[in-house]
Amino acid sequence: MSGVALADVASAVCLSLGALLALIAAIGVLRFPDVLTRMHSATKPQVLGLLLVLVGVGLRLREPGAVGMLALVGLSQLVTSPIASHMVGRASFRAGQVRRDLLVVDELSGPLAEQPVDELPPDAGVT
Repeated sequence: MSGVALADVASAVCLSLGALLALIAAIGVLRFPDVLTRMHSATKPQVLGLLLVLVGVGLRLREPGAVGMLALVGLSQLVTSPIASHMVGRASFRAGQVRRDLLVVDELSGPLAEQPVDELPPDAGVT
């Protein structure tokens, strides 16, 4: 088996696994009961699935310019996805959209209960 055919097989495997992880993430968003578990499902397998798809496309294209662009897309997802999910989680917690009976550890109730709402920074709550 030549190197090109091996790269094509690896590309197909990465694309298939990435699509499967994206499907699992979508099913998790629909099936999980509250905001935090849906957010977890939307970020972790979705980002890994996207990275696998990007690797698969990079193995298939094999052009330096395209691989560089795919690397930038993957890097931007790795940087922005955790920050966005963190902000969504905090906003949903402050808005009371979190089922507290499902939490194992609740580290935000104490600091948020001690700080009055009028002293919160303008970007801290949901508008």
